[in-house]
Order: sequence, then C-alpha cells, then structure tokens
Amino acid sequence: MKQDRRRFIRTSGLALGGWMTRSMVHFPSSDRISRILKDKSGLSIGQIAEDEAFWRAIRQAYTVSSTILNLNNGGVSPQPLVVQEAVERYNRFSNELPSHYMWHILDKGKEEIRRKLSIVAGCSPEEIAINRNASEALETIIFGLPLKAGDEVILTRQDYPSMKNAWLQREQREGIVLKWLNFDFPIEDEIAIADRYVAAMGPKTKVVHITHVINWNGQIIPVKRIASQAKERGIKVLVDGAHSFAHLDFKIPDLECDYFGTSLHKWLCAPFGTGMLYVRKSEIQSIFPLLASEDPFSSDIRKFEHLGTRSIAIEQAIGQAVDFHNLIGIERKTARLHYLKKYWADRVLEHPKVSLGTSLDSRYSGAIALVNIEGMDPGKLSARLLHQWQIHTVSMVYENISGVRITPNVYTLTEDLDRLVAAILKLADA
Repeated sequence: MKQDRRRFIRTSGLALGGWMTRSMVHFPSSDRISRILKDKSGLSIGQIAEDEAFWRAIRQAYTVSSTILNLNNGGVSPQPLVVQEAVERYNRFSNELPSHYMWHILDKGKEEIRRKLSIVAGCSPEEIAINRNASEALETIIFGLPLKAGDEVILTRQDYPSMKNAWLQREQREGIVLKWLNFDFPIEDEIAIADRYVAAMGPKTKVVHITHVINWNGQIIPVKRIASQAKERGIKVLVDGAHSFAHLDFKIPDLECDYFGTSLHKWLCAPFGTGMLYVRKSEIQSIFPLLASEDPFSSDIRKFEHLGTRSIAIEQAIGQAVDFHNLIGIERKTARLHYLKKYWADRVLEHPKVSLGTSLDSRYSGAIALVNIEGMDPGKLSARLLHQWQIHTVSMVYENISGVRITPNVYTLTEDLDRLVAAILKLADA
C-alpha cells in the first residue's frame, strides 16, 4: 500500500505539494519543544531566555560536536537534524530521476519557500529572491545598479571584504566614486553613527551601503535612521544583512532600505550555500540580474534566480529551517542570544586584563562579542582556546578592530560558556 501510494505520487507530479513537504516538516524534538513552551507559557521572554531546560531541548535538535565547543557560529552555523535529513531525502529523491524530479516536481516547491521567507522578512513574496549566500545577493545589486562615472557610493572600511571588493571593481572599471567612512567601534550612540553617514551624503551620492551588523565585532548600525535621511535625498540604500536576519528581531521593510541581502546558513541555520535577496518591488525593474535572464528589465523578482543547474535539495530544505526558526520564535531567540553574550562577558570582565571590543547593550549588539586579553595576540588567544581547551573561535584583526570573536547560537548552553569563562580567566592569569 505504501509503495503504491509512493509510485502514484511520483508519476502524478504532485509530490512536493503533498507527501514530500508534509513528511519532512515534523521531527521528534518539535513535540518536546512545543510541550515545554506550553508549560512555560506564563514566563516572560526574559525568563525563557534564562531557562536552560528549554534550551537544552533545542540543543538536542542539533548534532553538534560533544567534544569541541563551537563558538564561531558567525562564520556558518550547523543545521538542526531536521534540516540535514531534509537535504539528504530531497537529494536521494532527485537522484532517482534528476531532470524530471528536480525541475518538474521539487522545483515547484520554490514558491512555498519564497512565501515562508517573506513572512519571516515581513514583506511580499514578490520581493524575495532565493540564492546561495549574502555575497551573491549583494553583488546582484552592486553590479546591477545603473551607475555611471562620477556617481558616489558611501561605505565603510569595516564593511565585509567581498562587498568592498565588488564596489572597488565598479570603481576601477566604470569610474564611480567611493566615499569611505572609518569607525572606531564599539560606539554606543546611534545618532553619532548616523550623522557620519549623513554628513557624507552629497548631490552626487546615489547609494549608501550599510552593514546592519558588523561581522568583526557585532556592532549594530542604525540602518533605519540612516536610510530615512537617504530617502529624503533620493539616495538608494543597500543593506548587508548577513548577520542580522533571523538574529535580530526586525522586519526588512521597517529598515526603509531598497535592497537587502543575507546568508541563510548563518542565523537561520539553513543548508550551507543558501541565501536571500530582498528588492523593494518598485526597484526590481531597474536592477540588472547578476546572471542574465530572458528579460533583464522585468519587474519579476524571479529574474534574479537564473542560476542554471543547482542543488534543489539544498534550496528546498530552507523550508525546514524556517519551520525550526519559527518554532523557537524570533523574540525568544534574540533574547537568548543576547543573554548568552552577557552571561560570559560579564564574568570575564571581572579580570583586569580582559576587555571587550563590543557593546553589551542590546541596542548596539546581539550575540557576537569580541574579547581581548592584555598582552596576548588575538591569533595566539584563539589558537590556545582551541588546542588547550577545545573551544573553536576566530581571531579578528581588521580596520581598527582586533580581538577574538565569540559567537554562540541557540544550541549553546550556559555550561558551555562556563568552560569558555574558565579558559579565558586561566589564560589571563598566566
């Protein structure tokens, strides 16, 4: 009976709408998480953030190493088991008859993925394109904007290197003018940050490039405050949201930007090599796609998705990542991530030789924080944390920023951070 049903679904071309999606959404840990949330329904968001029983259930939904502590989730995050299994199952299904099952069955599920992402983003599905990472999303805009020699773009020395290089390429090839801002982070003053951007805006300024969360040290940039000023001057705003989407509690339209690119394999914990591009509906027609489409002047967001052959299994499993993200809830997630940062940072700061390169105020940073030990090179500190304490971090030395980046995620427990604190204090005492 089961085999007959499966055979019917495959030959009818209805797999994705029925069996394929429903059979992959549920996972055993979800029942436990849902029960715990129901039992704790009377608790505030802050109380949930500190409740280890709930977050231990989240931890059990992952397959992370039990020996090496991963505190570099800012690079790329592991996927919960339900996402891993979805990729494997979609991939096995694709391999049975690739050209038919991928393009005629699985690919039909793309619109549902687009719809799910649009709900998280708070915008229309017709403003969301699915791609492979933040670099691809942002370079679609950087290279697709109709700029000419002499047009000015505002960006900062602290922006991500790939994005800076993309703008430098346009400068070298087409003669656009790059106006560089340079910050000494952390800064706990939204007005002071925004004023620097606004002061650089002039009659030739066409674009402001803003990194929502600086990847090096977690500084939050006040995008809306800057974008509202740019909008008054007819300046377009491009936001690098690689470290803000599914990390901070916001909706993209609230930022008042025109374009937004992000990686989904960071804070959404989607499959490796998945990303998303938001383009305000009114702006789609004027942007050339990075990879050519039949009609580059189309106002259809799908013109940015002409990637040729790609892993549809990876793309489809984004849906399971969204489901898992929604099960936790962005308010609970954001609160937990900030709590975890404060948990370890407050303890290590008791040592006179330890300092942070990140604000502990939730208005200016989320999960990411940068730590230093006086007299110790960041590279050496990161290496010793790994080799002596089996704690994986990453050193950051770049444009006025120096230290070791510590990035927990929702599966990180306070007992893990106790291990980090003990290691830092021991090294500081040496």
